Amino acid sequence: MARWRTRTLSLLGLLASVALTLAGLLVVTFVIGRVMPVDPVLAAVGDRAPADVIARVRAEMGLDLPLYRQFLLYAAAVLHGDLGRSVLTANPVLTDIARVFPATLELATTAILIGIAIGVPFGVAAAYWRDRTVDHVVRIVGLFGYSVPVFWLGLVGLLVFYARLGWTGGPGRIDIPLEGMVPPVTGAVLIDSLLAGNTRVFVSAVRHLVLPASVLGLFSLAYITRMTRAFMIEQLGQDYVVAARAKGLTEARVVWRHAFANVAVPLVTVIALSYASLLEGAVLTETVFAWPGLGRYITHSLLNADMNAVLGGTLVVGVVFVGLNLVTDLLYPLLDPRAGKDRGP
Repeated sequence: MARWRTRTLSLLGLLASVALTLAGLLVVTFVIGRVMPVDPVLAAVGDRAPADVIARVRAEMGLDLPLYRQFLLYAAAVLHGDLGRSVLTANPVLTDIARVFPATLELATTAILIGIAIGVPFGVAAAYWRDRTVDHVVRIVGLFGYSVPVFWLGLVGLLVFYARLGWTGGPGRIDIPLEGMVPPVTGAVLIDSLLAGNTRVFVSAVRHLVLPASVLGLFSLAYITRMTRAFMIEQLGQDYVVAARAKGLTEARVVWRHAFANVAVPLVTVIALSYASLLEGAVLTETVFAWPGLGRYITHSLLNADMNAVLGGTLVVGVVFVGLNLVTDLLYPLLDPRAGKDRGP
């Protein structure tokens, strides 16, 4: 009974923390919308509109009300799924985000899979052969991933692998003649083309995805590799590793079954934060590769003073961060049963 009470209180505390974080996110986005040197009324009607039209639109937007009432109206609208209407597209912002977010999700998911598939083994190898040739090579690759500007790497990648060698597709998600050939079910071209059984579109989507995903994945790879190496170095120096080797266990079993198992929980946090960063930090990559995702949508909206779209996109990014952190917390007891046990008397 005490264990269930502890778990219930822990879950309630976690939910309260999420609620407070989301409330703070609402406050931050509201404040950003009010301190930005952009008048949403002028952005909607133009700076040459008559004064009476400007006053009427300002009243319709609720911008003539006290700030606390503006915030309450804003919070109520967001809770009902209303992020406002985009000035550029004249569509509800939520509709626009639902249209562009799958492209970013597809790109970021592929990039994080690349980062995990290469970064985790690299980090483990660098820790196991610490200060040897393998370690030095892995650290140089990580330094390269951190140091090279993404826009430069993207442009060089397009020049070499697309323009010169023709190994990959160019800007965009698929070849222009193939656009519209697959009905959008999930918004992810790879999945939709498989559902439609259209191999031609699928191959084109893969060719267009591989280069931006690799460029974006290099940065998550560098971060995941460095953190995996640090976690594994700490674990490989523990007494239980010495004891496991003394029992005659193979090195592979010692490293992966014992040492790596103990870095799973912090590594999940690293991967989740890296994934969230890819979802919101793909702005330059999407710009270079003309990828029609959320980052490009927010950038285009910001350059055109479409503040409803900017704030809506920012809010979605914040919710993604909070959601991934919540999922990480819920995964802890599955990865490490000790995290879910009652530690009380």
